[in-house]
Amino acid sequence: MFSRLFYSAIFAALALSPAMADDASRSKVTVVFDHVLPNVPGKSMRGVLVEYEPGGTSAAHTHPNSAFIYATVLEGAIRSQVNDGPATVYRAGESFAELPGDHHAVSENVSDTEPARLLAVFVVDTDETNLVIDDQP
Repeated sequence: MFSRLFYSAIFAALALSPAMADDASRSKVTVVFDHVLPNVPGKSMRGVLVEYEPGGTSAAHTHPNSAFIYATVLEGAIRSQVNDGPATVYRAGESFAELPGDHHAVSENVSDTEPARLLAVFVVDTDETNLVIDDQP
């Protein structure tokens, strides 16, 4: 059991590595847990910690069609815009959801001086290896 979870986390981390390597965005993405849901065949729950440096951003993106995401701000304040909705600032303790097929147009740290962190919890197909699909230029 451990090895399956361990390797799933590695694959998920590799799928997110472009965001980790993007120095211009000043954000870091880390898979913090990956568990198969025993009562929902073919689905897993993955936790992804997104850490923004002051002024940090993430590129506009979508997620796999199987993904439902519930994000909670852990520290600081993050501006988020999903689909054509308004850009909204979420502060520590506040949450928002992304439904399958949603477009995450804006995700950024509001502060130019303080860091911000959020935990995104995915319910996604277990065999999905790419959790973030950046918009094409």
